[in-house]
Amino acid sequence: MALKGTLKDFGIADILQLIGQQQKTGHLLLKSKDQAVTVSFKDGNIVKAETASRKKSDLIGAMLVRATLITEQQLEFALETQKRSLQRLGDVLVGQGSITADMFKEMVQLQNSETLFRLFGWNTGSYEFEAAEVDVDPSITSLRAESVLMEGFRRVDEWPVVRKVITSFHMTFSKKKELPPPPLEEDDFDSALDDAFAEEKKEESKGEFKSIGSNERKVYGLIAPGRIVQSIIDMSMLGEFETAKALCNLINLGYVDAVAAVGRHADDFGQESVLARAAGVVARVAVTMVVLGVLIFIGTRVDVGALKLGSSDATTYTDPAAQRFASRQQVSRIEAALELYRLEKGALPMALTELVDAELLAADDLKYPWRDTYYYRRTDTGAYVLLPPLR
Repeated sequence: MALKGTLKDFGIADILQLIGQQQKTGHLLLKSKDQAVTVSFKDGNIVKAETASRKKSDLIGAMLVRATLITEQQLEFALETQKRSLQRLGDVLVGQGSITADMFKEMVQLQNSETLFRLFGWNTGSYEFEAAEVDVDPSITSLRAESVLMEGFRRVDEWPVVRKVITSFHMTFSKKKELPPPPLEEDDFDSALDDAFAEEKKEESKGEFKSIGSNERKVYGLIAPGRIVQSIIDMSMLGEFETAKALCNLINLGYVDAVAAVGRHADDFGQESVLARAAGVVARVAVTMVVLGVLIFIGTRVDVGALKLGSSDATTYTDPAAQRFASRQQVSRIEAALELYRLEKGALPMALTELVDAELLAADDLKYPWRDTYYYRRTDTGAYVLLPPLR
């Protein structure tokens, strides 16, 4: 499979979705300006994400030091040992007792995910996929392309909310009040009931900024006088987005006060965060979205075919931002139809066309605003995956 082109014509999400759906094995090389990232796939799952232009601060050793998991001296000794033995850095650090294997694995996973999700801020550059054998580290958990897509879109959508509150990597915080105690252990019946609805509850919690979870508790414990956002990000090992979101929640819920940074650091969060810049792009098309919202409202109530515009393509948009926005509204309609179908039939449909047969949706609803139908797959757990089609 030879796949190459520019990100202007074929976006990051489309590429990941295509490789994931076709369960390909190989390496995807992405380049943008002075950045180059290689994403490795095994049977459509992402097993590694590396950047050739990674700054020294993004190297695994530097990340471990900033997270206070090892000292500078331990890192220097490990690097010297690595040169002589040609072992992997992780094996050296674990062997000398500086860190546990599980902790190093967690840091590698964080490094991979941070590299991946930053790609969603790229809107220019080139890509090239080459099918090839891929060496897989059995200690590293692979990521499904579908999961990465949904998480990436969630982060881009929620960045504007976070960005309004966390404006700088150099902000500091003071605690206003203690967190409430964590929930008591549930009995076996309650636990089983929660497990039965775990998928639904997870979906409901996405994008919320109104609750105290494990991330908020971890970040709250790291808040100290003079400790800046960047240090909390490094020490939490949650990543840039999840740490910033947890801080935003703590501030909004009144548990923490923010102390704004001054001078040249007053507004540097957006300058260093690729996803924050992506959120800015969303804001710049706000006017387009408002107008489009009106068009969607009308479009859902008008028989477009009756307008006889001369081509089925008349119902599609050429502006990718407009398409993405319209698609989110349409996905909500399809999701509502799926839930209604589940209530009526007792199970999800095997294909979206069954929603049309049940007269819950029209055939055009499975494509709007695209030319092709939405990607749908029912999972073994009783949930489903619903994504925009490839263009």
